[in-house]
Amino acid sequence: MRMGVLDVGSNTVHLLLVDAHLGARPLPAYKQKTDLRLVELLDDSGSISKQGAERLLKSCREAVQAAEDKGATSMLAFATSALREAVNGTAVLDRVRDEAGVDLQILSGEDEARLTFLAVRRWYGWSAGRLLSFDIGGGSLELAAGGDEDPDIAVSLPLGAARLTRDWFTGDPPDKDELRALRRHVRAEIASIIGDVNRYGTADRAVASSKTFRSLARVAGAAPSGDGPYVRRTLSREDVQDLVKKLASMTAAERAKLPGVSAGRAGQLLAGAVVADAAIDLFEVDEVDICPWALREGVILRRLDQIEGAGFGESDESG
Repeated sequence: MRMGVLDVGSNTVHLLLVDAHLGARPLPAYKQKTDLRLVELLDDSGSISKQGAERLLKSCREAVQAAEDKGATSMLAFATSALREAVNGTAVLDRVRDEAGVDLQILSGEDEARLTFLAVRRWYGWSAGRLLSFDIGGGSLELAAGGDEDPDIAVSLPLGAARLTRDWFTGDPPDKDELRALRRHVRAEIASIIGDVNRYGTADRAVASSKTFRSLARVAGAAPSGDGPYVRRTLSREDVQDLVKKLASMTAAERAKLPGVSAGRAGQLLAGAVVADAAIDLFEVDEVDICPWALREGVILRRLDQIEGAGFGESDESG
């Protein structure tokens, strides 16, 4: 069956269609992405602006039409921190349902972390041992750790790259005082949850997902996406420390010329690097593996598990 996943994040509206079958790896069939940056379309009251709501409606209509055109038989649609935290989020969701024909479900930050962890676990398998996962979005940072498919602990912190860029930087590039203040803030936030995470044990492998980590790894010399998902890509502690210094001296336009960095993400890459640096350093990780699967794949995998579970129950009763 061809399943659709519509992910309304703080940065993008991303449609992913996969050909999915029980017991098989979901195969990507079609992708469509719109750079919406909802986190930047909030007014002073914390509400999504009229312009932002209209742009979101347009993106969702186009995604629904594309899914139908490509033969999707079902659609899983969800939204993350930008809509979750918006003052008028419920009203905007109602408009999307009524006018675009898609019912967006709000994921909690903990749900994001758990579903991303599921995707990471399935990608690396049981042989990876105990995993620690990081994911930097536009609005939040998700962390999870555990030895099974469901993590022992899942945490979401308001440390997304777009959010921090908007709230902490005024210059391009920001001045040293702004960067230092952001660094202190990020490290204090992450340090506050390290004890809770480490209480369950030390990870055998640290893994990072998300566009921010992929871009940082590419700038540091990792293989381009065109080489395929099975090429191992990593980001070391030393690499990300050097990247913070390098990116801090560049404008957004200059960052956009770096390999693997899009113009839409260039402005927030420095803040993302500050978060990545803090997470890797404070958790005393030498390097992270870059996982090609993340939240969207986790949503698909969880749905397939639910279908498989229902099928098993029905079969068991009939026997």
